[in-house]
Amino acid sequence: MKARVKWVEDVLFVGESGSGHAVVMDGPPDSGGRNLGVRPMEMLLLGMGGCTAFDVVHILRKGRHVVENCEVLLDAERAEADPKVFTKIHAHFVLKGVGLTDAAVRRAVDLSAEKYCSASIMLGATASITHDFEILTD
Repeated sequence: MKARVKWVEDVLFVGESGSGHAVVMDGPPDSGGRNLGVRPMEMLLLGMGGCTAFDVVHILRKGRHVVENCEVLLDAERAEADPKVFTKIHAHFVLKGVGLTDAAVRRAVDLSAEKYCSASIMLGATASITHDFEILTD
């Protein structure tokens, strides 16, 4: 996997993935930025959320469950001192689908957290990661 990050000006950067997609990263005004994009650490958290959501939907669909919606709400805490690594991350999954059961969703979330989501497993080296879920019904 390859990526490229190009400095534009001040603390504004454009990242380009190996698959050709671009994203803008910027800092807050008090750090010399103009708030034109996500912060790099926010990008890490978003990456973890995307990775685990991908897994959960994939696992449920592979088990022939009908998934209509999946959202992951992430709440993270960082260390006070540099390097300000993530120390705690909580992922709350909100799912909706036809016939989704607690057992099926719990299994998918646990498999993602323990086996498949490389982003959360990697971040788990420095952060305590917890998760829970809810299933919405009509």
